[in-house]
This record gives sequence, structure tokens and C-alpha cells, in this order.
Amino acid sequence: MFFASKVKADAPQKNPKKLGTVVIVGVGMIGGSVGCGLRAAGACNEVIGVERHPIKEAIGVGAVDRGLPLAEAVAKADVLVFSTPVGVMGALAEQAAPYLKPGAVVTDTGSVSGHVAERLQPIFGSRYVAGHPIAGKELHGVHAADPDLFQDKAVILSPDARSDQDAIDKVTALWHWLGAHTITMSARDHDRVFACVSHLPHLAAFALMGAVSAARTAELDPAAFAAGGLRDFTRVAASDPLMWRDICLTNKAALLEMLDLYGAQLGIVRRAIETGDGQALTDLFAHANTVRARMAQ
Repeated sequence: MFFASKVKADAPQKNPKKLGTVVIVGVGMIGGSVGCGLRAAGACNEVIGVERHPIKEAIGVGAVDRGLPLAEAVAKADVLVFSTPVGVMGALAEQAAPYLKPGAVVTDTGSVSGHVAERLQPIFGSRYVAGHPIAGKELHGVHAADPDLFQDKAVILSPDARSDQDAIDKVTALWHWLGAHTITMSARDHDRVFACVSHLPHLAAFALMGAVSAARTAELDPAAFAAGGLRDFTRVAASDPLMWRDICLTNKAALLEMLDLYGAQLGIVRRAIETGDGQALTDLFAHANTVRARMAQ
């Protein structure tokens, strides 16, 4: 269903090349973790942050060496990493492009590779490689940055025929410095896969918390009785609302497909409960157990 292209996985390099000056645009939890990890590993000469908020907190947690305005920072970049919500990456890329020096490499940490690549690849050409680290927390902000966040995690890279090998190698080296292994996948396949295994679960958690809120009455608040099951299932509902708004709007087609599949499964459950079909429920739950066990292997 998902994979129209080949998927290639690479183990981390033992001695990746140093990266020069790395500029991170958007020093939140993910961008901050990139900076913290690179600085801890000695992977580059300097990490410069570009942030709309005061940069002092990012400096304080060790995510960047210093902050600069966008144009001044980009002019110094050997590797430029966009780590903002995906909805604003295109506009920031347009602002940054005139200042990027020859030979610099551009990548991102966005969750919707197709949309980001459509915006950034025409701007930066062969020096751009789409990327998405499969790591994170429900927390947001640079205070949640972790230098070990990407250790032993996967990073999906989605170069296309226009990406030159030097750019791919440098972006791969960045993630290998952070202890991650890289997987190459087309942007289209990436967006369909993560609509299923990441974006849909977040939407389910957000919607479930909405249902819990809607069930509240003046006499009784169901949330007051929440135990481990609800807390575990809805952990990701604490994620950054603006980031997830942008993911939904930029991965629309794949997410609508997954919502239809999920809605169909909920419909099966509802009909079985309505008709008292215990065998249908048992079969569905047993199948879910099997799929869940296979995923955990």
C-alpha cells in the first residue's frame, strides 16, 4: 500500500566529517536537541540559532553558542537546518536564500516531507535534502531539548534526483554525529507512512480529549477519574498545537485517507457493540493484539 519506492537504511558512520558552522532556524525542542547534541559531540565549529523569541534560554541550555538575525546567521552557515513548524518554512527559506553562501547545505526536521520539499527544493536546488528525525517528546520549547534525543533513532531522508551527493553526505553526517541512523525514502511514501503511524495517533489523542471534555457535566468531570490507560493513550495530546495544525494542513491528502480508514474501523466496533456481536469484537481485538505484538518486535 505505502511503498512505491525503495527504502534504504544506513548505520551511523563511526567518524563522520565535521560540519563547520551549523545554523538552526527555530530552536525549539527538536532544533534545540540538534544543537545540544552537535555541541556535545564536538561535531562543528559553532552552532548559531535564529529564533523569534529571545535566544538567551537556548544559550543557557547549551543548544547554541550564540544567536543572530536570520540574514547574518545564514551567511555564516555551512549547514542550514530549518526546525520551525512546517507552515512557515517556505517563507523563511525565501528570506534566507539570498544570503546562503556557495557550497552550503540545507535540510529540515519537518514531519511533512512532500510539502516542505515542494517549497524548499526550488529555492535551494541541489543543495537541499529533506529530513525528518523519528524522535521527539510531547513537550515543546527549548527547555525540553535533549542532546541524546536522537541516539539510536531513525531519521528519514528524502533526497530526489536533483539532490547532489555531497549534500546528501553532509546531511547524513549531521545525523550520524547525533547517533542516529538514516533511512532513505521518497517524500510521498514518507508522508503516507507517517500520516498513519504518527499524525493519525496525534489526531486520535486530540479528539479523545475533546470527547472527554464534551462528556463533562456540572456534576461530574470524567477527567478527574483518568488512570494510566487514558493518560498513556493521550500523552501526545500535550504536543505543540501550532506544529500539529501545520502538519494537518500540509499533509491533508494522506491524513484524510488515514482518517477514513480509522473511521471505518471505529464503525465496525460501533456496529458490533450496537448489535451485541461479541464474536466480531473478539476477532477485531485479537487481530489488534497480533498487529501490536508484531510492531513491538
